[in-house]
Amino acid sequence: MLSRIYHLGYAVEDIGAASRFYRENFGANPGEPEVVEEQGIVATMFRVGESSIELVQPTRPDSPVAKFLAKRGEGFHHVAFQVEDLQKALAELKRGGVELIDEEPRRGAGGTRMAFVHPKSAFGVLTELVELPEG
Repeated sequence: MLSRIYHLGYAVEDIGAASRFYRENFGANPGEPEVVEEQGIVATMFRVGESSIELVQPTRPDSPVAKFLAKRGEGFHHVAFQVEDLQKALAELKRGGVELIDEEPRRGAGGTRMAFVHPKSAFGVLTELVELPEG
């Protein structure tokens, strides 16, 4: 089901400062920030080998990322795995009794479709499944 690690998500208070840190200290080249209204975040990515790091900053205080930051502070937020068929993957997980946050795919950054698996079902790790856009 899992093709590869697509990205690791880091929750940050200031996406500009975090982007500068990775650019200046590691030579990373974060992309342009993208607002994902549905999730209440602004996100940017930079490549590390075949995977990426996603920096996510909340755009509103009631977003899941804002709640995460208030409770835990900045840092590792989630792991995202690429899947070929997100709808099929969600159906298989649901049949297997895995608790899902999203039973239907949502729009993600970069034109992807995505859904989250609840950390309770993934040994405490918030897990995102990502299907890349066609073409």
